[in-house]
Amino acid sequence: MATTRNGPLNMKLEVVVVPVSDVDRAKAFYEKLGFRLDIDFVKDSGRRVVQFTPPGSEASIHIGKEITSMAPGSLQNLYLIVDDIEKARADLVNRGIEVSEVFHFDGLLGPRASGPDPKRGSYGSFATFEDPDGNTWLLQEITMRLPGREWKSIEAGKIDIGKLAELLHETEQQHGNYERTHGKHNWWEWYAPYLSARQNGKSPDDASAAANRYMDEVILVSSR
Repeated sequence: MATTRNGPLNMKLEVVVVPVSDVDRAKAFYEKLGFRLDIDFVKDSGRRVVQFTPPGSEASIHIGKEITSMAPGSLQNLYLIVDDIEKARADLVNRGIEVSEVFHFDGLLGPRASGPDPKRGSYGSFATFEDPDGNTWLLQEITMRLPGREWKSIEAGKIDIGKLAELLHETEQQHGNYERTHGKHNWWEWYAPYLSARQNGKSPDDASAAANRYMDEVILVSSR
């Protein structure tokens, strides 16, 4: 394992670039899919970057203009992990997404077979869909990870309640600035992106900007 002077090297997959031919069309699709819109930046030159994050994911995707040399539609089988394949498929269908029937593979690397894994084993059931350019996504059901692949979670007893209280107080104060200049909205919809940004190392100003963008572009709260 690679190490640094202070211990093991940590690497997290942050962003995957998805090549598209029509940014607005792709943006509408991923919004329909239920991905969270994080940013939509446009340069005077026409270069554009749009970031989406799948629900519950720590990694995001970028679509845009002049951000990749990959051909639109060339990215295949991006995995989206779900804990209930049939429920996840039904949700996407209700959103108007064309999703394949659930399937599994007959043995390791075996032929594709209809229906979920007969034993409903973790890692064994799939469904697939594609975006307007043909980039394909693969839903995979994982209910229990193999030994050694579990993500470490923070034990409840190690949560610093005092620091959490300070952060919530700070969030309330920052939210007040937004409330004074924008229309009626649910406070928790602003709190969520702000807290997420702060917990990922962003400054209060940057976290406020991120929360403001989310409210303006996703929740569509108008300015007063």
